[in-house]
Amino acid sequence: MAAQRRVVPARGFTLIELMVAVAVVGILAAVAYPSYLGQIAKSRRSDAKQALVELAQRFERFYTERGTYVGPALGVAGIYPSKSPGGYYNLAISSQSADAFTITASPTGGQAGDACGSFGYDSAGNKTVAGGSLGAAQCW
Repeated sequence: MAAQRRVVPARGFTLIELMVAVAVVGILAAVAYPSYLGQIAKSRRSDAKQALVELAQRFERFYTERGTYVGPALGVAGIYPSKSPGGYYNLAISSQSADAFTITASPTGGQAGDACGSFGYDSAGNKTVAGGSLGAAQCW
């Protein structure tokens, strides 16, 4: 008697099925990656806002002790570092007078092309943005 052969159906993917799967993954990646980068930039904005509010508090403490906003500086010997805690923004004192101050946070490094641009804050609590495509209400 001759042995009977059993035919096993081929298993796996055809080339067309594989190419369709690759195309679907490519389309999903093309949509998801820019959205991911936008969310990363948005989360890094909190670094600037936090730094500006903390710096403003330091200015207020300085004013309480000395009766003027003139005098504080940023950096090692100053009242606050010249970079935000996460390092995504450079801080600067735009103006100082006896009764007012204005401070800014400018994006740097990976945050440089952010849609909000530079953040600003003053002694009256006004929140501004400059150099970006979004307004203060959307960024703050």
